[in-house]
Amino acid sequence: MTAPDNPPQELRLLIAKLRSIAELPDSAEQALLALPFRLKTFAENTDIVRQGDRPGECAVLVEGFACRYKLLGEGQRQIMSFHIPGDMPDLQSLHLPVMDHSLMALTRTKLAFVPHLALNEITRTYPEITVAFWRDTLIDAAVFREWLAGVGRRTAHQRIAHVICEVYVRMRAMRLTENGSFQLPVTQAELGDSLGLSTVHVNRVLQDLRRDRLISSKGRFVVIENWELLQAAGDFDVSYLHLKDVKAA
Repeated sequence: MTAPDNPPQELRLLIAKLRSIAELPDSAEQALLALPFRLKTFAENTDIVRQGDRPGECAVLVEGFACRYKLLGEGQRQIMSFHIPGDMPDLQSLHLPVMDHSLMALTRTKLAFVPHLALNEITRTYPEITVAFWRDTLIDAAVFREWLAGVGRRTAHQRIAHVICEVYVRMRAMRLTENGSFQLPVTQAELGDSLGLSTVHVNRVLQDLRRDRLISSKGRFVVIENWELLQAAGDFDVSYLHLKDVKAA
């Protein structure tokens, strides 16, 4: 594959994500930039892929915020992960043909859909890309383990502080933060659905974190006021994200 003269920004985000967790030679990056894709925009609270679907493409998140979730028998929702620009949250569909969960846009979201055929071809040709994708799915599993431990054993304060730390570090790795500030466009109900907490409980914990001057917030933006204390409050150890370059806030 040959990269176009003016490579699209959408695929540069994917490369930035993969470079944050793996080594990619120039030839592999050029091949990624040449991948075919189609752009599609989704409204807030719209399903991108549904449980039971058989997608023929993988989605790269370009703009916005998304989540993976499952609906239980009585209609209750469990959010299992949050996703930011650069993520390919349905990469598993490349080898698992039937979706066992759903992917939803939490905000107005733009995605680049890359055909499975093209991804299969590029992974056969470039083993470095195969390793990067494999590493990405393994880190996904590490995040799931961390969330499971959190819901099972951490207090409400720890769970919320932990997820704020996680999203902040991931956003920072993609250079989407500024002076400790980052966008977290998640409602209190959505935080509750991800952490097994009521909306009232989430609200109380957020008030406590602001009162203790660990964070401040304005609209959909969160500012880290004291990174060390926030990490301690969330029992947060960044090592499970397996990032190549982790710096202090």
